[in-house]
Amino acid sequence: MIIPFHKDHFKPISKTVATVMFAVAIMLCGTVSAQTKKEGGEKVDVQIIGAGYIEKVTTDSNTFNKLVENVELQQDETKMYCDSAYLNNETNNVEAFGNVVIIQPDGTEAISDYLKYTGNTKMAYLSGNVSLTDGKDKLWAEEVEYDLKTKIGVYNKGGTLQSDATSLSSNTGVYNMKSKDARFTQEVYVYDPEYNIISDDMGYNTETKVVTFYGASVVTSDSSVLTTHCGTYDTKTETAHFPCRSSVKTTEQYLEADSLDYSKSSGLGYARGNVIAIDTVQDMTLYSGKAYINEKKKTTLAVIKPVIKKMNGDDSLFIRADTFFTAPVVPIKDDSIKIIKTIGKGRKKKEVEVMIADTTKVTDTSDQRYFIGYHHVRIFSDSMQGRCDSIAYSQKDSIMRMIYDPVVWSRRSQITGDTILLYTDSSRIKKMYVPNNAFVASQSGPDKAGLFDQIQGKTLTGYFENNTIREVLVKPNAEVIYYTKDDDNAYIGVNEATSARLRVLFKDEGIDKIKLEQDVNSKLTPMEQANLDNMKLKRFIWLEHKRPKKLSELFE
Repeated sequence: MIIPFHKDHFKPISKTVATVMFAVAIMLCGTVSAQTKKEGGEKVDVQIIGAGYIEKVTTDSNTFNKLVENVELQQDETKMYCDSAYLNNETNNVEAFGNVVIIQPDGTEAISDYLKYTGNTKMAYLSGNVSLTDGKDKLWAEEVEYDLKTKIGVYNKGGTLQSDATSLSSNTGVYNMKSKDARFTQEVYVYDPEYNIISDDMGYNTETKVVTFYGASVVTSDSSVLTTHCGTYDTKTETAHFPCRSSVKTTEQYLEADSLDYSKSSGLGYARGNVIAIDTVQDMTLYSGKAYINEKKKTTLAVIKPVIKKMNGDDSLFIRADTFFTAPVVPIKDDSIKIIKTIGKGRKKKEVEVMIADTTKVTDTSDQRYFIGYHHVRIFSDSMQGRCDSIAYSQKDSIMRMIYDPVVWSRRSQITGDTILLYTDSSRIKKMYVPNNAFVASQSGPDKAGLFDQIQGKTLTGYFENNTIREVLVKPNAEVIYYTKDDDNAYIGVNEATSARLRVLFKDEGIDKIKLEQDVNSKLTPMEQANLDNMKLKRFIWLEHKRPKKLSELFE
């Protein structure tokens, strides 16, 4: 091959420099492989397009060229530029120095301080201020191995990919400029105006903007924190799909499950498998098999063995139902407002205050929530247990409403009625109210004796202390059957009484005293004369077999 160059381009070099260049050229000649061929078998050599200075060196086995100043090379339609280079004609390899630029036909561009290029495989090793770009996305690193055929770049000493406003950096990474897929490992950090990500191993597509997680990762935005170690997050639609144990934390809720789907834009979340949902507003934790979250409406629907844990002072209260639903309390419009109105004429004219209906002013209840439990409700705490068909609780009035066949057990006593209302103060139960068909039964003596102190009336109001019942007031139409004892705790007889109202005091395991207060009518029957089997009030029912005995029953 004849290589043209002007004599003015020739510059004498020292003997030492010439020796070093010759040695490098010999090194490039050391590896010989099959030539890259076009379709049809024609070899594709790296061609010299131009240079300020060219020196051709031929040995017994190889030929190489030393190129200096404004070097331009080409293979197929790919062009290379640099300050200086060595081209081995036998191996088709290039070693380039200073301001290295590789431009491919589609506009893909690689820049570095140094290049070692294997022409037969089209593999490029770039080092020193390396950048790869397709005109839109750009990869920076200190060292990159770049395959010009597949357009895949690999770095192992730290790199950063910039895609629009998103910046992704890691210790090691792979970027496919054709498919736009990138894989980042070891200390991965993602910075975006809308979110940040910290990960051990993750993928990212610069075109679809979908993040794929392969290792422990945390996605943080202005309103939520997502934690996972697998799955995908679509940054365009702000949608997450995590088919492994993952969590999402918002300003008011925390949700964790074996699999999790969440959309930040719609505010909808779907959790499956060993779900744990914490409502920080109500200081309440929900366990279930499935849960549906609506962050915008601030609602949660839980199914498959859902259990609510609510702090009850030092004694946590657990509630099980078939379904639970929680939501904010609906804002309430104020009933009326006060205005000043002028009435009368002349000397009788005067201004008065008038109350009118207010249809505009709304009381803010946004920080108050309620929950409803549907069907087969069971309640358990160390000091109290309960059962009913449905239950409802609202922070607006702090009342827990047990509906349809409710039963409450405290110590050795049982309370029933059409409905039972439990009034809470902060986190403790303070009062109980039964508005109709109130009935109290309490075991007297050992279980095998089958004796029960019984009280019934229209309403019942019970007062609690340390989450255990301390006193009960029954009125009106109170009836009682009570087994009296002497100072040695031996039975004396059975007291049957009626009164307009009565008061029951509890102590230790059961009833301590019964006080009949109005219109009292009482009869005491000695034990030996009493028909114990018939000593039952008409509402008597003993439901101990339905009583939850331990917490684990609620999770079975």
